[in-house]
Amino acid sequence: MPRVRLIHWKAEEAGARAERLAAAGFRVEFSLHSPPDLFRRLKNDPPDAVVIDLTRRPSHGREIAGALRKRKATRHVPLVFVDGDPERVARIKALMPDAVYTSWSDIRRALKQATAHPPAAPVVPLGMMERYSATPLVKKLGIKPNVTAALLDAPRSFDQMLGALPGGAALQDGLAGRFQVLIWFVRSVDDLRRGILRVAGRLGAATLWIAWPKQASGAATELKMQIIREVAMDAGLVDYKTCAIDATWSGLAFVRRKT
Repeated sequence: MPRVRLIHWKAEEAGARAERLAAAGFRVEFSLHSPPDLFRRLKNDPPDAVVIDLTRRPSHGREIAGALRKRKATRHVPLVFVDGDPERVARIKALMPDAVYTSWSDIRRALKQATAHPPAAPVVPLGMMERYSATPLVKKLGIKPNVTAALLDAPRSFDQMLGALPGGAALQDGLAGRFQVLIWFVRSVDDLRRGILRVAGRLGAATLWIAWPKQASGAATELKMQIIREVAMDAGLVDYKTCAIDATWSGLAFVRRKT
């Protein structure tokens, strides 16, 4: 019986999905998220396929799939993406065109096809940071023509780092006034927890970038992406993009969660 690993993000849906896979004739292993030892487990004992549900957190699913393709031990494991927003699925398909894209209603046929014909020369996509490394910083951060970007606790030279702004775009300091992009530089977990509700409350429909010092930069900080994500999600935000701002700062983009 073929063995598949299911990657899902919502417990109440994942059980039903696992049952559907089992009923289709597959032995199912399940992960609600990406635990630290997931890639070690898959490296030591690769499944016959990895099924990634894209209805929740498609960017996370994309990054897990990319990480599997980067590792020799899991590179040839078939990837099966299921459902998801068509626009986001199309972006993933551009990165990994040789994966299988299907719906839950057609999962049995798609999985049989995937396990019978694993990719002979798998496409290894560039990582998120690699894809953005050559992109101008203003474009990475979504500062477009006629957009106002608010800076909160920014380094003194950040406006110089940004360079020339698109036509009609402007920068402002702090949360007063209207803005479409907010870039908040956070230096500690305490600063993040103290400020997140105030920042989230002013966000409206704007994009929030939370920037934090990279571990490799040598800055003394306990901040990590997972901590930032958890604190922001508790404040009603959801992340969708990462960005390498410079050698010192990384960024994670958030918007208010739709209700």
